[in-house]
Order: sequence, then C-alpha cells, then structure tokens
Amino acid sequence: SFLLLVLTGPVILVFALLIKMESHGGSFFKQERVGLYGQPFKILKLRSMRADAEAAGEAIWASENDPRITRIGRFIRKVRIDELPQAWSVLKGEMSFVGPRPERPQFVDDLQTKMPFYAERHIVKPGMTGWAQINGSRGPLHSPEAARERIRWDVDYIARANFWFDLMIMLRTVPALLGDKLNIR
Repeated sequence: SFLLLVLTGPVILVFALLIKMESHGGSFFKQERVGLYGQPFKILKLRSMRADAEAAGEAIWASENDPRITRIGRFIRKVRIDELPQAWSVLKGEMSFVGPRPERPQFVDDLQTKMPFYAERHIVKPGMTGWAQINGSRGPLHSPEAARERIRWDVDYIARANFWFDLMIMLRTVPALLGDKLNIR
C-alpha cells in the first residue's frame, strides 16, 4: 500500500489540485464506513461531488447521472482515481486490497435488516477491490436486486478467500475496469 501511494502520489496530487480549482471545499474527504467485525473507520477519498452534496446530513446513494457529481468528479469516478487514497486505510490495517467494499453505517443498518447474510461481509476486512467488483457488481446498491447480487459475490469471496484468489482478483481488477469503460466483457 505504501508503494501504491508513492507511485500514484503524483496522480492523486494533480487531481487534488484540479478538484480544488473546479469547486470550493477540500480536495479530499473522510467518510465513516463499516469495516472488520462491524467496526467503524474513516475512509479517505478524493472528493468527486460538490462540497455540499449532503448538506442536510442524510446519507444519499449516488445515482448514475447524479447532479452533485462535479465535472472532474465524473472523470475520477469513471477511472476510479477517487479510490486511490484508500491505500492509506490499507496501510493503517483498516482495509485490505481485496475484500467486500465498505459501506456507510446508515446503509449497513438498513441492508442488514433486509438482506440475509449481509452481516457476513464484516467477517473479513473490506477491500479496495473485490470479487463483486470484477464481476460487474459495482457502484451503489440502488435496488434490492443489486444488493442481493453484490452480497452473493461477497459471500462467495469470503468462502473462497486465500492468497491466490486475492492475487487473481487484483490481476483482474484493471482489465475489469477497462472492460467497463470500453464496454468489453
């Protein structure tokens, strides 16, 4: 994770400056997420939305054409540059490179009451990438069907997790991202 931060540091800094130039507010933001054994932790990301995106204080799922997303934010989300600062959470031991994506506590509370096995996601560290992500289950869980699909992939990952499986997922992450952008699958 330290090497990833060093190698991507210049990219992170360039986009931090672009974000700052495009809109008021900080270039980075911290947000509470649920991690291993349901413990909360703060995730660090490049800001891709307006600084007042949740001014009312209520957690809101991002949508496909969300008007809160800035011009630079749309690009960094598309190529996942906004996620790179999460390597800091990996370095601190709060996350892993591979695992179920961490969610916000408000969404976890809701999903745990509606989805069997949802809490199983928290018996491993959350990851920057995961089995669900490389299999096309990315982004917010806008519907019960999308949530069920992601949970199915996450539970399958947990049952199969080992060094070689994690390595395969990491190796397939970049082609999966490019495939999404180029509509290849």
